[in-house]
Amino acid sequence: MINRTLLVGLAAFASAPLCAAPLTVRVVDSGGKPVADAVVTVRPASGVRAARGGGPFVMAQKGMQFHPFVLVVPVGGSVSFPNQDPTKHDVYSFSPAKTFELKLFAKDQSRSVTFDKPGVVALGCNIHDQMTAFIVVTDSAWTAKTDRRGVVSFADAPSGPGRVTVWHPYLRAPGNSVTQPLASGAGGAVFKVALRPPPMPMPGY
Repeated sequence: MINRTLLVGLAAFASAPLCAAPLTVRVVDSGGKPVADAVVTVRPASGVRAARGGGPFVMAQKGMQFHPFVLVVPVGGSVSFPNQDPTKHDVYSFSPAKTFELKLFAKDQSRSVTFDKPGVVALGCNIHDQMTAFIVVTDSAWTAKTDRRGVVSFADAPSGPGRVTVWHPYLRAPGNSVTQPLASGAGGAVFKVALRPPPMPMPGY
C-alpha cells in the first residue's frame, strides 16, 4: 500500500532536462511510524549514474547478530565480515545476486566478499539461525537507506523524470519493494508502506 502523497508530491512537477537537485524521501508504515533500514533508489529516465566506490564496507558479527542489519554496497564493492563474537560463525547466502559461504572463522578473524552484481543478498549463519541481515548491491549512485526517522536525503538527485524505488526486507509487496514515477523537480516525497512482522524479533522492529 502506497500513500497518495507520493503520487501528488511527484506528479505535481512537469518534465524538464536532467540536472541535480536535492531530494528527501520519508518512509513510514501503515500507522505513520518511521521505517528505518528501507533502501531508497532513484533511477532517472536518462539512465543511472554508476554507484561510487566509497567504503570500507563492513558487516560485523557481534552479540550473535549481524551489524548493520541492512548494508548498501555499490556493484564491485568488497565487504569485510569481521567476527567480534567469542564463538565461531559460518556466514552464507543463497541469493541469486551472490551465492557464497565463509566457512567457520573465529573471534578477531575476518573474511571478505566482492559483490559484482546488483540485487539483494540475504545473509545467514549456519551455526546461529537467529542471525540474519541483508546487503543491497546497487548500480545507482542515488541509493541510500533510511535512518531511524525513516528519512533519506540526496543532495544531488536527478531532477528530471524517472522513478523511485523503496525496498525493505519486510515490505508487503512483490520483491519487498514498491516503485513510483519521479517527475521533474520533486524536492520531497512520502512512501507509506505495509510491513510484515519480522520472522523473529529484531532490534528496532
